[in-house]
Amino acid sequence: MAEHGDRKMLLHVCCGPCAIYPLERLREQGFEPHGYFFNPNIHPYAEYLRRREALASFARGEDWPVIFAPDYSLEQYFREVVYREGDRCRFCFTQRLRQTARVAVRGRFAAFSTTLLVSPFQKHDLVRQAGMAAAVEYGISFHYEDFRLGFRKAVSRSRELGLYRQQYCGCVFSERDRHERRSKGERR
Repeated sequence: MAEHGDRKMLLHVCCGPCAIYPLERLREQGFEPHGYFFNPNIHPYAEYLRRREALASFARGEDWPVIFAPDYSLEQYFREVVYREGDRCRFCFTQRLRQTARVAVRGRFAAFSTTLLVSPFQKHDLVRQAGMAAAVEYGISFHYEDFRLGFRKAVSRSRELGLYRQQYCGCVFSERDRHERRSKGERR
């Protein structure tokens, strides 16, 4: 990494707690990560705002620059997943990582990545595929790293920091599924 610009990375962030470990790892590797909060899948709006504020609070404490998408594009999310509910995660990941790649190219970042790679509850292979496809489409590098190794550490640290930790991925479907599992006595 010879040039300053080669280390500048845009990190898509789903929430504050999931940013903890990837931010630490990327900084250790000499990257200069900037966050990007674009999550039109999060429902309801109050949940969106709560996650946004938790991230903003974490970012302030870490002196970490984060770009917040100016709009809550819920309609855009539903246009992507309607009639595809069984494969909604693929379309959701694709939508968010394509937008991250677009912003990364516009902002002259050398690469992009995502905190979606930290959760053991996400469909990791789909996240990776969506990131790689967006990288090819926009001509930018996708930094793939299995951040799941730091999930427990991030959970512990988020509790220490008093960061809001959500109980579902964000979409209305996952919220419904969470309640259905709970009523059946199942665990995730």
